Amino acid sequence: MATPHNEHSSDDIIGGGKESSYNSCEGQDLKANYQAQSREKVYTCEECNKQFSQLCHLESHMQTHTGEKPYRCEECSRQYSKLTDLKRHMRTHADKKTHKCEECSRQFSRLGNLKKHMRTHTGEKPYKCEACSKQFSLMATLKIHLRIHTGEKPYSCEECSRRFSQKVSLNRHMQTHSKGETHFQRVKTTSPQPKPYSCKDCGKHFTAQCSLKTHMRIHTGDKPYRCEECGRLLNQLNDLREHMHTHTGEKPYMCGKCEKQFSQMSTLRRHMRTHTGEKCYKCEECSKQFSRPDSLQTHMKTHTLDKPYKCEECTSQFNCLRDLKRHMRTHTGEKPYMCGECGKQFSRLGHLKDHMLSHTRAEKLYKCEECGKQFCRLADREKHVRTHTGEKPYMCEECGRQFGQVGNLNRHMQTHRRETLQV
Repeated sequence: MATPHNEHSSDDIIGGGKESSYNSCEGQDLKANYQAQSREKVYTCEECNKQFSQLCHLESHMQTHTGEKPYRCEECSRQYSKLTDLKRHMRTHADKKTHKCEECSRQFSRLGNLKKHMRTHTGEKPYKCEACSKQFSLMATLKIHLRIHTGEKPYSCEECSRRFSQKVSLNRHMQTHSKGETHFQRVKTTSPQPKPYSCKDCGKHFTAQCSLKTHMRIHTGDKPYRCEECGRLLNQLNDLREHMHTHTGEKPYMCGKCEKQFSQMSTLRRHMRTHTGEKCYKCEECSKQFSRPDSLQTHMKTHTLDKPYKCEECTSQFNCLRDLKRHMRTHTGEKPYMCGECGKQFSRLGHLKDHMLSHTRAEKLYKCEECGKQFCRLADREKHVRTHTGEKPYMCEECGRQFGQVGNLNRHMQTHRRETLQV
């Protein structure tokens, strides 16, 4: 056993020193071990009642019950439940890597593995699904994808008999049966769990050194997990698992309200806001709130004069790419939104939705007091009323001509644009 010493600075312990301080939980230094042993064991395995002082230790232990082996050797495909076991195994291949990738200098002990790896650079996808023509670079991914068409779900939950196409989906589902939430039960304690591990970059604190190590990848940009289908690198194993759903087509996350399914948990959470009405992203300029961060970012551009997206046809400028794409349809005549009832096509989704009301038996609550005509939408009634009042609120900035509808103004504006181009 190594002799205890006190040469480490506080930075070494919290993540700012030698590389060895970022080793996994099994390799924590003596001080970290002492702290772990002195803390109360607040995490209990509900399968065997064994207790742990750190959540990462419990998570690692749970794999002995689930049989999950998420760490795979890229050389021989052997799988392990712990990263340390995989690293130990990889040493057996260390002296045998004679096949080198000329693109990224990565080395392999087998020529077949090199050829498989090269597809991440070339984009080659030799395995094709006969049902939908989707292509894959790995046969294993194709096999998982095929279960979508065959309906095969080989993994069954012993609690409720629900079946899954992938074992990782079954393992995730099993957590819902343990106390209704998760396999990890927190034992009641009078004192809060200490967080002795601090990130030197942002000051965030963690209860376990392995959690700090994972967090540090945000700052270092380290992405150790590679997708064998497309070569994309990710910084967490769970992110890689969810990313793989984009290749297999699996959608394991279901909305409890409308039963819509999603391939990623983050997408499900975002979707749930459409049911709850939650809008957690607020504009600091005008206090308007949004349910998605990208919607807030798009909105923020309305407070600036910056319009980086320019139409090459008529010199109109826009502050977001989406608006430019929508505008381009006025030049191309493209109408990508088709009514499934009558085949009529529209350039905007909102126009299609408005049109669909004509096929439903939606109640017409809005009545014109002049002629008695009724409408499903207030905006339609207001537009109609202008035919009686003669109001023309939309004015052309070029010639001063006025219009009762914005669509008529837009069509009129094209005459000026054509004149400009001819000059």
